[in-house]
Amino acid sequence: MSAFPMILIAVILYNLVYFGGAVAGHHDMQAVLDQSFALKMFSGDVWRVTASDLLELLTLAMLFIEIIRAARSNSREILNHAFSMLTFCVALVEFIVLKGFSTSAFFMITAMCLFDVVAGYTISIISARRDLAVLPLSDR
Repeated sequence: MSAFPMILIAVILYNLVYFGGAVAGHHDMQAVLDQSFALKMFSGDVWRVTASDLLELLTLAMLFIEIIRAARSNSREILNHAFSMLTFCVALVEFIVLKGFSTSAFFMITAMCLFDVVAGYTISIISARRDLAVLPLSDR
């Protein structure tokens, strides 16, 4: 389970909402994402929170978890990086090719998938360099 990229949860959730709505006869994903509720703030302002906002917040939380997990250096993390790359590729293809996926919300999810891939590899490389720098000269 630790090799499973957490950000895939957001991609799967978007797919479930879209394809589930299509089965139920709702074909307009943007209308689903634009559904909102209002929160009255102490200042008196009204904050409108959309389904898109909540989905992007969930994706950011998953990205945070993925970045923390990328700091570990074991063989499962290499598998996690590979699955993260696969997740990004699937999300990019869905964004470009599938009807209903060319929304700002899914673009942000796809961008966060890309950030997950780049951050994961970058953090792993930096960690590996640091681990190598700790070795005494006689062991190199």
